[in-house]
Amino acid sequence: MALGVSVLLIGIPTTVSAYEQVGNACWYGPRLHGRITANGERFNQNKLTAAHQSLPFGTKARVTNLDNKKSVRVTINDRGPHVGNCAIDVSRAAARRLGMTESGIVRVKIEAATK
Repeated sequence: MALGVSVLLIGIPTTVSAYEQVGNACWYGPRLHGRITANGERFNQNKLTAAHQSLPFGTKARVTNLDNKKSVRVTINDRGPHVGNCAIDVSRAAARRLGMTESGIVRVKIEAATK
């Protein structure tokens, strides 16, 4: 019986750690739509993606607008932001879900599980 339990536990990742950051979010869209992102895929402003300075490509992150509590789950596929005092740059689609397309910059909490 103990052998069966050990076999089941072998495939469970043990290096996953929680990542949390509070900072500003910016968004990017039409001007960069179709350009190649840092991970090699084409940027699509209509997908739920984001640029972050250090989170690994492919990381799923929950971004929460601290003003209105709206949140969205994005996939990190680019590096940045490269402007202003922002911690994350979200796609236009993500910005819509966060309710930030008009203001352009909002205070957010970024939560992710990293390996």
